[in-house]
Amino acid sequence: MNNPKLWLFAALVVVNLAFVAGWVRAARRRTVVPAPPSLTDIGIGALTDFLDGLGIGSFAPTTALYKLRRNPRDELIPGTLNVGHNASAFIETVVFVTVVAVDPVLLVTIIGAATLGAWLGAGVVNRLPRTGIQLFMGGALLIAGAFFVMANLGAFPAGGEALGLAGWHFGLAVGVCFVLGALMSVGIGCYAPMMVLLYLLGLNPLAAYPIMMGSCGLIQPVASLRFFRSGRFAFGPSLGLTIGGVAGVLVAIFVVRKLPLHLLRWLVAVVVAYAAISMLHSALTERRQNRTAAVRPLTL
Repeated sequence: MNNPKLWLFAALVVVNLAFVAGWVRAARRRTVVPAPPSLTDIGIGALTDFLDGLGIGSFAPTTALYKLRRNPRDELIPGTLNVGHNASAFIETVVFVTVVAVDPVLLVTIIGAATLGAWLGAGVVNRLPRTGIQLFMGGALLIAGAFFVMANLGAFPAGGEALGLAGWHFGLAVGVCFVLGALMSVGIGCYAPMMVLLYLLGLNPLAAYPIMMGSCGLIQPVASLRFFRSGRFAFGPSLGLTIGGVAGVLVAIFVVRKLPLHLLRWLVAVVVAYAAISMLHSALTERRQNRTAAVRPLTL
């Protein structure tokens, strides 16, 4: 097996087998039977992974919809995103890595760095308090919304013609993607920042897709193993994202050929902005309440 892509696919299969086993063990550890996914959960999965298959991303839209419906709880959202969107990320990885040409050494190295970042990042997220997660995700949503606006205004770099990177370009890409992998554990999607980074370094725009998709394909199951251990994910919504997401991403990749993506990005940007403000407002409100409770005098 001298082909790096074969090693990538082997790793993809292994971590997803571990993912399935971890999810089963997490379900068995629950003292209460998990609620099944609702039709809304499945619909959210279908819509957001449809957007993901078009290259828009799924984490920010899903978080926005969760805030609109106020379920699941904020501290469970990062784990739910990683667990629920994993199946569609697996499909995207197999499709894009197979059909799009890119330097296999660059592909495997970046994906490996991002995966290591995700493993370490998920460990940190599992120890964060609820308000910390809310602040992180609120800021992340604002950044995601800014990227959607930048894309529509043509502010992204055009990219180059290269199918690989060398020298300091290679090292910078690997280092930044390690950080982006860690941030995915907080619910920050990596598509837009990774795309901008690779374009700035001169990579062909199409060659960025297997790197982005492949990163998510390994990051999410690896991060999910941490969330399975801590139980910080919502079982029903995760399963709904999985069921609906598989259908949504297949339609996006194999059925839909062309859509007015700029209109979709504007719509997503508006919804994401609302969710960001709502998330930050929740965090600041809870902080004020906690401080008030801490200084309130005891009465006998």
